[in-house]
Order: sequence, then structure tokens, then C-alpha cells
Amino acid sequence: MNLADITLGNTVHKAAAEIRHEHAAAEIPMQPASEDIWDKKYRLKDKNGNAVDHSIADTYTRVARALADVEEESKRAHWYERFTWALQYGAIPAGRITSNAGANAHKPATSTINCTVSGQVPDSMNGILSMVHEAGLTLKAGCGIGYEFSTLRPKGAYVSGAGAYTSGPLSFMDIFDKMCFTVSSAGGRRGAQMGTFDISHPDVMDFIRAKREDGRLRQFNLSCLITADFMAAVKNDADWDLIFPANASEVEDEAIRIVWKHWPGSNDSYLKDDEGRTACRVYKTIRARRLWDVIMASTYDYAEPGFILIDEVNSMNNNWWCEDVRATNPCGEQPLPPYGACLLGSINLTKFVSHPFTEQAHFDWDLYREVIAVFTRMLDNVVEINGLPLEKQREEILSKRRHGMGFLGLGSALTMLRTPYGSPESLAFTEQVSYEMARAGFATGIELAREKGAAPVMDKEFEVTAEMMLKRPQMLEDGIRAGDKLKGRILWARYSNYLKKFAETGNPEDAAMLKELEETGCRFTHHSSIAPTGTISLSLANNASNGIEPSFAHHYARNVIREGKKSKEKVDVFSFELLAYRELINPKAMPFSDKEDEKLPDYFISADEVTPKQHVDIQAAAQKWVDSSISKTANVPTDFDYEDFKDIYLYAYEKGLKGCTTFRFNPEAFQGVLVKDADLEKTMYRFTLEDGTVIEVKGNEEIEYDGEMHSAANLFDALKEGYYGKF
Repeated sequence: MNLADITLGNTVHKAAAEIRHEHAAAEIPMQPASEDIWDKKYRLKDKNGNAVDHSIADTYTRVARALADVEEESKRAHWYERFTWALQYGAIPAGRITSNAGANAHKPATSTINCTVSGQVPDSMNGILSMVHEAGLTLKAGCGIGYEFSTLRPKGAYVSGAGAYTSGPLSFMDIFDKMCFTVSSAGGRRGAQMGTFDISHPDVMDFIRAKREDGRLRQFNLSCLITADFMAAVKNDADWDLIFPANASEVEDEAIRIVWKHWPGSNDSYLKDDEGRTACRVYKTIRARRLWDVIMASTYDYAEPGFILIDEVNSMNNNWWCEDVRATNPCGEQPLPPYGACLLGSINLTKFVSHPFTEQAHFDWDLYREVIAVFTRMLDNVVEINGLPLEKQREEILSKRRHGMGFLGLGSALTMLRTPYGSPESLAFTEQVSYEMARAGFATGIELAREKGAAPVMDKEFEVTAEMMLKRPQMLEDGIRAGDKLKGRILWARYSNYLKKFAETGNPEDAAMLKELEETGCRFTHHSSIAPTGTISLSLANNASNGIEPSFAHHYARNVIREGKKSKEKVDVFSFELLAYRELINPKAMPFSDKEDEKLPDYFISADEVTPKQHVDIQAAAQKWVDSSISKTANVPTDFDYEDFKDIYLYAYEKGLKGCTTFRFNPEAFQGVLVKDADLEKTMYRFTLEDGTVIEVKGNEEIEYDGEMHSAANLFDALKEGYYGKF
């Protein structure tokens, strides 16, 4: 393909050779760990294990061909070339697309969709087990899935049909957990689940503490659904009611306190008032700060539960009028309605840094915008080959066509630009990267709507309800009344709190784009989210920093699951920016070196050098222009002060984030995916032998056990958590 012929607007792009010279870091050889993960995770093989993809270029060719074949026949050759070009210049489809697109001949029952959310889990045995069945099919197809479990009545509540008392939501979560482990073991890919839980449910304390039990709910990430009311109660040191919908006899019982609250989901047995509020029984009243402290203590020790600010999620949802979001995908970057589904892709920012590590270092914004435009079309085409196993999932994704484009390598790119992660300059860059992605994406969405048609929900007519008027008072000012009928694209473009931001930039082109979105609609309802990108960063991006994160370290170990190995395997890896610096500037450079000719510049930042507030500030800078959400983890040192730790979450709330997650290395509780040798060197693990002898070894020591070599830390974790020998 001749890149000199490609145009963007009136700008003719440079020849490929010139681009490659400026972006020399793009040519850094792949490290062995990266090629190994590609081989194990994304390389297509036949049923006998023989390689179908002989190189990473073959993997990209397969994906580009599969997505180009969605186009009209006369356009396929053109878009195959454009998609191949985009993949060479930083577009990286998410793992399910890279693994499964174009692979029908070898694995026809797999999906290209990473993110799904279950239908509402009904409060009945038949309903719960039907959701287990649906979840099993979803996981078997390779998708991750999220559920809300606060729809289930609390432990000890009476079940009239069974004449017994329920064991509560946590016991049913155990069923989903075991199912996930079984399905993922059979399918060769680790299953991923998110469990969310309302902060006002009577069993919320049990939910928060669930992972303190060794081996329990390890196939889940857990997050509390935090409301603005709860945060206000915490700040004011007020009481907090723990509630659940009441039955008719409880409402009539004067000894039971009833409050009327908006409760998620639909259940014909719930008693509702004219405002749509549900009659709820107060099971217990506690101090809000007491509950807050339990969450903080658990998060400090166990890195869970996460923190989803659900009111902010729903307020900023583009589909605010037709969705009530109560759960997310397993990593939290995609809040989705029941049966919601979303595909993902990321752009590698290191590909756009010209003259890295020099005074001439700069970011190629024109090239970046062009890759966004081509990649947007690619991701939209994935909807047509979604491979989702459930009809309701397929209906959702075809109606709204949402995708989540994000970026990876932010930390690596900032280092290559000589800009410390967390600095004011890095915040401005992060916001600009996110804005350009949003702007170019929606502009392409308009073009696709003209060419192929808008997402069906855009052209659907909706009746305005009183609840919609309460959510958007501006509608009354515009002369709209309950009972009026409006097209989805009007409700979407004119009244989305997110899209409204384009009207506030002062850019006439943004104002014109908003007007066009209202008149034409868009090919999709959602365009952006930032995923953690763990394995695609390590493999296809040569270990550029994950998603929006700084590099964890510049030389460290990653724990990976190997099929047939009885514990996780420790793999040595280097950050992309270190490899690039050694290749382009100083081949002797190494982190932590005391020798002057081997030292790295001060702008080489790793995760433990970034303050928690800087982590939140970076996330807030990106969130302004990300219409879904962001998966981000604030890494804090093991000895980080607990009181300061609690402030991170309040700060995240005040900055308007949709969620917050932290990680503090705590070897007594669990072994993380990413570990530094220095941490393992300082951690002692105790093993009791069959004869009662106790031995103590450092976490980074190698131990021979059961005919295999294991790091002490990984062996200890596998035995403690109960997964030894089960991969």
C-alpha cells in the first residue's frame, strides 16, 4: 500500500519511510515475553496446536480481512488496505477481536465482544439458575460478564414458596463463581466476572468482607454501587438505612419501618408510589462512616471492593432516557444495561511520538486523528460479526452499536516526550488525547450514519415520561411535555450531559458537529472507554504501559497462567520505554543503577513514584472526554498511611469520577499479577511440610515441588487460594 496516496481532509501524508524514521521507537524489536504472550493468547492455531498465524503480521492480516469483509464487495479491497495500515500504526483491537476475528473455521462458537452485563438476576430460584445458564454460555463464548446481586433478598429473609429462609445473595454468588472457574478451565481462557452490590442492601457488610475468606469469589471482581446520598451521609456523619423492597404484609405491619426509595430493576411484586419509588423495609440503621470505614479497610488490605459512583454513571450516560445502569464489565470501563454488550479497542500512543527522548520530541496529532477515524470504522464493523450467544445480547448491540475505543501506552508516551506522569503538562496532554479521540470518533460516526445508517435507537420514537422530565429539566424550558414523542437522536444529542461538553469548548466545529449529530444521528451511541489492556499491552504493544497507567516498573516480573502448569509462572519483562531508550539513546541504561553511564533520566516514572492524587487527576483529565468509563488502578506502597489512603476515595468523588480502584501490595492476602523482585525479596513465606517441619523462604526464591519449579510466592498463593494444579 502506498501511504503517500492517503489523504486526510486536504493534508497529504508523508511517505511511509519518513514516518518510520520520525517514529523510530515503533521499530523496537519485540521482547521474548511479548512474543510468548501473543503466541499463547492471540495466535490462531488449529485443533492440533499447529500455527495458522505464522507471525504477528499474519494475525493483523487475518483481523483486517475479517473486518473488511463486512463492507460492500466493491469496497473491501480499499478498506482491507486501510485497516491493515491502521493496525501497523497503533490500532489494537481488544483480545476477543484479535483472537477470534477471521477464526470461524477453527473456533466458530467464540465471540469478538469483550464486555457484557447479565440480565437482571431475578429474586427466585428458577430466575437465578436461568442467569447461571446464560452466564455459562456467555463465558464459554469468551466474553466477560457483570451482574448486580443486590436484587436478591437478604440473608434470613423468608421465602414463602419454600417455607424456609434464604441463605442470601453471597451464597448464590458462590454458584456463579464455581461455574465460571469450570467453564474457563474447560475453554482454556480464564473467565472474568464483575459482581456489583448496592450500598444500601442489608447484606452489604458480607459483600465487602467476602474475599477475606481464602479462595472465595476469586473468579469475581467486586464493586460497591455508591450513591450521592451515601457520600453525603459519610461527609455529614449521618445514619444510613439498610433496606430491601417490602412485601404487602410488611408494609401493613406497623412494627416495621418502611421508607420509599427508588430501587433498581423491575419486579411486579414491589409496591410503588406515583413517583415510581418502591416501598422498602428498613432492616438496620448504621452510621454511614462505619460502613465507609469497613469498605476502606477491606480495600486497603485486599484491593476490593471497588468503588462505582453509580449516580454519576447514570447521569453521564449518553442513553440516559432508555437505560438504568447497575453493573459493569469485569474491569469497570463499560457500565452497561441488562444484556448490554460492548466491544473494545485501544490505540498505542507510543506510535505517534516523533524523535523520542530528545528536545525535538513531539506527538504527531495528524497521524493520530487519522488512525482514530479508520479504527472507528473497524470497530463498528465488529458489531456485524459479534458472535454473542444470547438473542437479547445481540439485540442490544445491534440497536445501539456501542463500542469502547481507548488508548494504551500513556505512561510510556509521556516518558518518550520527557514529561513526568502526573505533572500539569501530563494532565493537559491526557485531556487533549482524550478530546481528539472523542472529536474524531463522533465525526466519523456521522459519516458512517450517512453512508450506512445511524444506530437504530437513534431513529426510534420515544414517549417523554415524567421521570425523563425530572432527569432533564431543560426539556421543560424547550417546550417539551410529558407525553410528547421524540426521536432517540434528539434525546441523545441534545440532552446527553456528556455530549453537552462539545457545546462548551468554544470551537465552532464542535457546535456544528453537535447540530449534525442531532439531525443525522450517529452510527453508535457510545465511542470511548479506557480498558486495562494488560495482555495486549504486554504482547502486541511490546509492553507499553497499560491503558491510562504509568509503567508498573521498568524491569519487573509478571505472573502468567500456563495451561498445564500447577502455579502461575513468573516472567521477566521490561517496559517499552526502557527498551526504546536502550535502542535509541543509551544501550547500557538500566533502572536503579548507581553507575553514571547507566542511569535513566528523571522523567522515567514508575507507578510507585506517582501519588494517589496524581493518579486521580490523570483519570479525571481523561474522563472529561470519555463517554463510558475508565479502568484505572492507583498503586500505593505497602506502607502507605491508612488515613491518607481513605482520602483517595473522597478525592475521586469530588473530582467527579465514575469509579476508583486502588492496589496496595499485601503478600499476606494475595499475590498480584505484576510484582517487583524487591518486594518479593522482602517478603517471607512459610510452608509446612508433611512431617510438620516449617520452612521459611523469600518470595523470589525458586522451589521444586511436585516435579515442577515454582517461585515461592506463586506456589504459596496457589496452595492458599486452592487453584494449585487446576489450570
